[in-house]
Amino acid sequence: MATPDTIVHLLRHGEVHNPDGVLYGRRDGFHLSDLGRQMAEKVAASLQHRDIVHLVSSPLERAQETAAPLAHAVGLDVRLDERVIESSSKFEGMSFAAGRNGLKNPSSWRHLWNPLRPSWGEPYKDIVARMMPAVHAAREAAAGHEAVVVSHQLPIWTTRLHLERRRTFLHDPRKRQCTLCSVTSLHFVGDRVTQIAYSEPAGDLIPVGDKHAPFSAGGAPEEKRP
Repeated sequence: MATPDTIVHLLRHGEVHNPDGVLYGRRDGFHLSDLGRQMAEKVAASLQHRDIVHLVSSPLERAQETAAPLAHAVGLDVRLDERVIESSSKFEGMSFAAGRNGLKNPSSWRHLWNPLRPSWGEPYKDIVARMMPAVHAAREAAAGHEAVVVSHQLPIWTTRLHLERRRTFLHDPRKRQCTLCSVTSLHFVGDRVTQIAYSEPAGDLIPVGDKHAPFSAGGAPEEKRP
C-alpha cells in the first residue's frame, strides 16, 4: 500500500450535557458534559505527537470545545468551517428521554416516508457535497502533513460511506462506526484516498451501550439509546 503523504483525521465531538434527551442538531447552547471534556482531553493527548499542522472545527459549541484541548496541545488556532456542521433534521428540538418520543405524534409521521433521502432531514448526498470540499481544503492546507477536522457523527459517517463507495446510504444509525470522540483517518496520496483507518482514543470512557448518542445526529432518532 502506498505511503500517504497527507492524512485528514475526522474527529467526532465528545459527550454533550443533555439531561432532557433533546435532539439538539444545530441548536446553540449544547456544551460538552464533564465526561465529554475528559474525552476531548484524552483525544488531545493521543494526537498531540502527530504531525498536525491544520485544525478545523464545526462552528457548534460542542465541536469547538472538543477541538480546544488539541489546539492547546499542538499550538494551533482552530479554524471554523460551516461545511462540517451537523446535519439538519425536522425532529430537532424534540425530546426522546425518560420514555418520551416525539415520533409518537402523528404530525411527525409525514417526515418518515423515505429513509434513502432521508425525508426527515438533510439528504445524504447534500452532506457529502459539503463535506468533501471541506476535507480536500484541509488536505491542501496540511499537504505533506496531517489535519484534524472536528465534526459530527452523521457527516463523518456519510463521508466514509461515500469514500468506501458503498452502494446505498441506507443504514442503521445504531451501527455507525463513529463513537464519541472517535477518529476516522483518511490517508491521501495526492488527492486520492488510499486507506481509511478508525480508532477510539476515548473509547474506554464511554458507558457500555451508550456509544451512538442518537440525540445529536440528523438520522431518524431512536426512542431510547441503544
